[in-house]
Amino acid sequence: GINGYMEISLPASKEKRRIGITRVHIEEDAGKLVHEGDIASSSYSLVDYNRCGIPLAEIVTEPDFRSPEEARIFLVKLRSIVQHLGVCDGNMEEGSMRCDANVSLRDAKTGALGIKAEIKNMNSFRAVKKALQFEVDRQKKLLAEGIKIIQETRHWDESKNITVSMRSKEEAHDYRYFPEPDLLPLKVDLKMTDEIRKSLPELPEARRGRFIKNYQIPEYDAEIL
Repeated sequence: GINGYMEISLPASKEKRRIGITRVHIEEDAGKLVHEGDIASSSYSLVDYNRCGIPLAEIVTEPDFRSPEEARIFLVKLRSIVQHLGVCDGNMEEGSMRCDANVSLRDAKTGALGIKAEIKNMNSFRAVKKALQFEVDRQKKLLAEGIKIIQETRHWDESKNITVSMRSKEEAHDYRYFPEPDLLPLKVDLKMTDEIRKSLPELPEARRGRFIKNYQIPEYDAEIL
């Protein structure tokens, strides 16, 4: 799927924000690096291939988040949806739901996005918020000192509450994408999407709204139900 969106509600202001979804695609999971202690001080890296080849759905969002808190709220809602639909259990600690985040700062005058850094190894909503805030502050400090931001992948170190550089960030062509030869082409038509849409259960947000409208119960109670 391409060019979608998901709305989030900001509790403090009651404002609704629309977060664009660039695309949702299927790919195969890869191995993961394992280090002794933290990545910065480890003398070696091991590769765990246990999850290689497992199908996963990757959701790519537009750069519409204005704060780490908005990213956290989005992830909480996304997990609620995938759990409700039975897609997965949404357990970030066990890796069944993961989040990599690109962080870049906009130019205050032109609005143009700056150089981005990709943050990995965030295994909880709390870690996502902390890692993004650290990275925002890190980039602000570098720019204030006249230091150029480099495009790279950074690792969130939970024990030290910092991000550390892993590698220079590759461009799209460096990933060497290629089609899976064992999968036949699948033509998705309107009939198929209509049938799938009709089979979907009522989503949590729609159910909450129905409770509030039909039974006149407070929003907090509807959320609990």
